[in-house]
Amino acid sequence: MEDDNKERQQAELLDKIHSLSDLELAVLLSLIAREHCIISTEPDFVEDLSKELCLTTVKTFGLTPVIVPCHSQMTLDEFAAALLVPVTPPSSPLPNNNSNNPQHYHSHRSVPSASGSYFSSKHNVPGSSSSAHPPPPSQQQQQPPPATQIANVVLAQNLDHAPRAVQIQALELLRARRLFTRTSVQTAPKQFLFVAVVGAASGGQARVTHHLNDFLYLAHWHDPEDGFAYLEGQAEEGWASAGGFGGHMGKIEVANNNNDNDDDDDGDDSPYAKADDDRASIDSGSSVVKRGVGSMANSGLINESYHSALSGPGVGPGRLGAGVPLSPQLTFHSNDPTAVGPTEGLEPPLLSDSEIAHLAHLSLSVCVDIDVRRYQMNIVAFLRMHRAVSGGITPQATKHFEQLMRSLAPLHGLDFVTPALVGLAAKKVYLHRIEIVASPERERSIQWGSEPAAVEAMLEGVGPEDVIEDVLGMVVVPQ
Repeated sequence: MEDDNKERQQAELLDKIHSLSDLELAVLLSLIAREHCIISTEPDFVEDLSKELCLTTVKTFGLTPVIVPCHSQMTLDEFAAALLVPVTPPSSPLPNNNSNNPQHYHSHRSVPSASGSYFSSKHNVPGSSSSAHPPPPSQQQQQPPPATQIANVVLAQNLDHAPRAVQIQALELLRARRLFTRTSVQTAPKQFLFVAVVGAASGGQARVTHHLNDFLYLAHWHDPEDGFAYLEGQAEEGWASAGGFGGHMGKIEVANNNNDNDDDDDGDDSPYAKADDDRASIDSGSSVVKRGVGSMANSGLINESYHSALSGPGVGPGRLGAGVPLSPQLTFHSNDPTAVGPTEGLEPPLLSDSEIAHLAHLSLSVCVDIDVRRYQMNIVAFLRMHRAVSGGITPQATKHFEQLMRSLAPLHGLDFVTPALVGLAAKKVYLHRIEIVASPERERSIQWGSEPAAVEAMLEGVGPEDVIEDVLGMVVVPQ
């Protein structure tokens, strides 16, 4: 009976995974490995992608996100402050236990004066002459600032535009999981994900500063033609207003970085709103919310999506079916102390922390056959020696390569790595890491007599995607 329950739970978990979009899978793989990623799209759609990821982390994973709009004039203090969200302290059932806490005494024992203010002074008693005359400011109980912490998910929008010092600060946060400010030291939560949301013409051109770029676990390119499923669902429900996501959704905010125009273009003037209406998969008069065209059910990107090796029966239009209400209480956390927690009043997330931890545990026990290992190492060697690659392949990339191979296997219900998973992992790990030779004179065959004109013709139009496909075509796949 216990084995049957485990098999049933495993089947239910796989069904959930099969219903995920490619964006959700990119986030899931990063959470499984406790690593961080870079997700890119066309520059005009970066803001929409950030909001889609924000909705994804809340509804699919139940995490607290914050969007950090980066710009070329951003300071370190501005970046550090934008990462923090208010902490909602749990209400105590025994108020007398904290009677020695000045803040608790202030909130439970003080009495309003005639002016409507609250003071914790012992002289402030109804009916006394001092109740209408509050004590001097120096004697007033100062309200402590609200407690804050780093958000579970940081969406660094246009991080490539930020100064190098800010990007190095982000790298230090990822390495040490701590953030040093002028007045405190903030520690990253246990479940922590940093996503660099970058605009570029292709996935291979999306990158940040060198060392931070190499530290990021995987890269994913989101084609705007694949749609933004959650944003489309919100728009179809009529919850999006010209000022962003107002109306019935309440306050939805991003971190304020003195760039107030970032949130004011989400109405009909945004590039996303001007896109072809064929991308919408929902009839405006229907209550059925379907997945975007990037979902497993509709995706034609067999070789480019995370679903390329998924097996099993077909999946319907997605998990958001008829009669599934979208909560009007969703809030994007910022450093606003009045913001409402993103999971407050929402339905339980699709994937819980325990399920993510279970997938991480399964990835540790995945077996890699010697032939598959040889195939992996051959791919690394061929990438290092490819004529169009400048700077080689770092050991950190090879480490992430194996980690992603193992993490992909449980998502397909496997306890071993297949060559198809190796090829898929290579596309995601090396997409943002491969640097193309900048000029023909720097190509290695020049020193052996190659003509610069011929080398230039060979390198014309070559990108990281082409290099990876070329290497996967050259390396023999084990049978």
